Amino acid sequence: SDPTGKDADNIRQGSTLSEDHFEALKFDYQFANPPYGTEWKVDKEDVEREAQRGFNGRFGAGLPSISDGQLLFLQHMLSRMNDPQDKPSYIGVFFNGSPLFSGAAQSGESEIRRWILENDWLDTIIGLPGQIFYNTGIATYLWILSNRKPVDRKDKVMLIDASGDEFWSPMKKNLGDKRREIREEHQQKIFELFQSREQGKHVKIFDTTDFMYRRVQVERPLKLNFCNSSERIERLKEAKAFANLATSKKKDPEAKAKEESEGKALQQSILNALQSIPSDLVKDRDVFEGILDRSFSSHGVSIKAPIKKAIFNALGERDESAEICRNRNGQPEPDSELRDHENIPFKESISEYMKREVLPHVPDAWVDESFTDHKDEKVGRVGTEISFTRYFYVYNPPRKLSEIESDLQKLQSEIMHSLQSSV
Repeated sequence: SDPTGKDADNIRQGSTLSEDHFEALKFDYQFANPPYGTEWKVDKEDVEREAQRGFNGRFGAGLPSISDGQLLFLQHMLSRMNDPQDKPSYIGVFFNGSPLFSGAAQSGESEIRRWILENDWLDTIIGLPGQIFYNTGIATYLWILSNRKPVDRKDKVMLIDASGDEFWSPMKKNLGDKRREIREEHQQKIFELFQSREQGKHVKIFDTTDFMYRRVQVERPLKLNFCNSSERIERLKEAKAFANLATSKKKDPEAKAKEESEGKALQQSILNALQSIPSDLVKDRDVFEGILDRSFSSHGVSIKAPIKKAIFNALGERDESAEICRNRNGQPEPDSELRDHENIPFKESISEYMKREVLPHVPDAWVDESFTDHKDEKVGRVGTEISFTRYFYVYNPPRKLSEIESDLQKLQSEIMHSLQSSV
């Protein structure tokens, strides 16, 4: 075989992902059509072992879902680029839609896209017509990447929508799912769009950061009311921490029986103390805690923190009209059931976004500043996605109701005429 990699017959048997037979080679041009949506379970052990090497291996940017290895193939190809100081490398690879958007912020897929965008390797993505491959009719995309983009393309990505009727012709005879072909005249149209880089109906140019966002965690305060109603007392009896008071893990039968007896006595003392509390609805946790502490003190009951937490959970219910529950520092406690997340464009201020999109609807909301990115440690976790179809979406207003009614009447008349003719 030719060590320069120029021999077209220089093919080795094995899996690209787990058996790298060309580790020492770098390439000027690479072109591939890896399998779509194919799991890499068979290569899992080898891939994960190499990923542990970080960027000393091929998969340092992250691992995609086990069900789809397309972005592993792309990382493999990127690892075979020349040193850009020596000479450029160019990559063309066909994908389905999944590598564009699959995976939430900080998932393997998102982190791989982030790595590519931050290194400014992605030059163009071309959306191709469906039904152009033998074994699938789904939409496909041609990614073009380079490690030495021209100055006017720095930190820019071009999207080309070449999926329309003007970019394909029907085949005279179908080949499986392949019903369309991109002929030479269609190829020329696509190439002219690529070469001219003029924004229009089929071409959009974006900054690399336009495909990035920060996912922030939005909290709302916990508000509870408290009452010692029979229904809530029953909830306490079913609580694990309360029920465990009457159980023992001791092996000695005598010690076990003693501990369980003492636990049952404590359970009853707690219930007696709770039942002595007035049944009024209390809408302030601090006030209720004071009432609870005084009742336990008068009954000579001492409880540990887990039991107290179980009591609050059982006797408390969410109530928008109640006072905010606060921690020891006086800060509002978040309500996990009201927790939400917002994907904020990377270029936009988080505070400005909150003022415009969130606070008008929920004025008491705030951003959890501990929900941070693992790379820059700033608030919000960075995610990446390329919503290709959204950028080329054209709104078509629905038909007028009068037009629909007219068509229905015509169809109704035609049906009646047909029925009468058949009689």
